[in-house]
Amino acid sequence: MVDVSDQTVSVSDKTAVVIGGTSGIGRAIALAFANDGADVVATSRHEDAVSETAEELRSRGAATATITCDVRERSSIERLYDTASSDLGGIDVLVNSAGSVAKAPITEMDTTEWERDIDTNLSGVFRACQIFGRGMDAGSIINISSMSAGQAREQRPAYCAAKSGVNGLTRAAAADLGPEVRVNAIEPGFVETPLAGDAFETGTELRSQIDERTPLERVAQPDEIAGAAVYLASDAAAFTTGEIITIDGGYDDSSL
Repeated sequence: MVDVSDQTVSVSDKTAVVIGGTSGIGRAIALAFANDGADVVATSRHEDAVSETAEELRSRGAATATITCDVRERSSIERLYDTASSDLGGIDVLVNSAGSVAKAPITEMDTTEWERDIDTNLSGVFRACQIFGRGMDAGSIINISSMSAGQAREQRPAYCAAKSGVNGLTRAAAADLGPEVRVNAIEPGFVETPLAGDAFETGTELRSQIDERTPLERVAQPDEIAGAAVYLASDAAAFTTGEIITIDGGYDDSSL
């Protein structure tokens, strides 16, 4: 019988790496982990953003490391794993939140744009899961997917395909890495992030359509996605793996 007496929703004793952790949802998750007492490395390709986020994490009491990472380069992820493991004394949690969105109809999308989105959003997750999964004795991997994985989104063929692939990869990785490492995905709906730009700005036709189809009548803020990551990283989720958790405010896409 499993002892559940200490399985609280807390990451206070965890060490975490958040790839894509310097903006948007990834940054919100990194800061939520630090606020709850975890040590956190938040990384991306951008040196200034990595340094600024590291300082913010330290100000919240987290031990961290300042290192960039490009998920399209295997050697970059390997350096990240080695540095974070050394500086934090091991890794309990990996969050894959790096992303890119190419916008073009399938008939007009440049091959370079397609390959960039697939490489960043899907192959990068594979590389990170493989490299970290080989080194983690136990813990949790959390992949940031998207509601677009199951939607027919115009001018997003690569993004939709990649995020659908992330869901499948999550389930397959859970089977391969269990029972020691749990692997789950969070599937956000519409969230105001730098990657989204002004697409969800109040007063636009798209925003009006989203609000009309969403019981909560708004889009989400990044902080509202972070709570699910804290749960999945915590011991409270000890029997949760291979799951795709959707956080979309109840959005109804039945008419799409």
